[in-house]
Amino acid sequence: MIVCFDIGGSAIKGAIVHSRERIFPLPRRTTPLNNFRQFVQALESVLDEAGGHPECVAISITGVIDPETRRIKCANIPCIDGRELVAELERELHLPVKIANDADCFALAEAGAGAGRGHRIVFGAILGTGVGGGLVVDGQLINADGGFAGEWGHGPALAAEAGEPPIAIPAYACGCGQRRCVDTVGGARGLERLHGTVHGKTMSSHEIIEAWLKGDTEAKRTIEILVDLVSSPLALVINTTGATIVPVGGGLSNVEPLLEEIDLAVRSRILRQFKRPLVVRGECQVEPGLIGAALLGLGGETA
Repeated sequence: MIVCFDIGGSAIKGAIVHSRERIFPLPRRTTPLNNFRQFVQALESVLDEAGGHPECVAISITGVIDPETRRIKCANIPCIDGRELVAELERELHLPVKIANDADCFALAEAGAGAGRGHRIVFGAILGTGVGGGLVVDGQLINADGGFAGEWGHGPALAAEAGEPPIAIPAYACGCGQRRCVDTVGGARGLERLHGTVHGKTMSSHEIIEAWLKGDTEAKRTIEILVDLVSSPLALVINTTGATIVPVGGGLSNVEPLLEEIDLAVRSRILRQFKRPLVVRGECQVEPGLIGAALLGLGGETA
């Protein structure tokens, strides 16, 4: 038996795991954001509820861990930011602890139990509030130590103009400290930012998507620009990794017409030609973080 967690800025989700097929979710807890002792106690309460003596604890978590210092960078859970989280949790919980980035766990889940089954190279892309990703090759996370591999949302890769006819795209500042990151335009907040830039209007991502689906010309223009901006960096990732499937998670993955537009644009920009969809909605719609953490705890393999 192992106990796995999916930890975000709002909730701690836990589950008891006996095998890939036997994952039993437990009631969720609110994530303590500013008190590390309370954070540990929340994990302990889940372990107490699980009962028995687990072999290890496996955690899917927002943030990345520096593979040299072992310290986590996690902006939305301040009480763990900068800590040697694996070592500290092992001392507190008296159990071996495995931790991976949440986007990596999404990719691991999709490779093992979702749209990536049967594919040797799976790139999991997140289009949620922001942009993230993870890479699984031969059933193993690449650079699982830190969670940096697959982070296509960051780095100054954004085009200076997009759309047809093209318009100038500002060098939006990113939360990572750089400018022109895909994260600044590719997620829900980026969609809203683009719409404001192009049309001078403040609308929520839900309103923009709804307007687009109803044929609104301004929303159509915004979506066209977003697809143009996102598709080229994603095509580069596919050319670089050789991924043969790209499951997508996050809130925007629920807008299947948007994924279809991105898929067509990406397939027109890569070297290998696919007659089937390449960028697809992830199949692990219920708790992919827990599934990925479970696979991590079971050996980090998808098969």
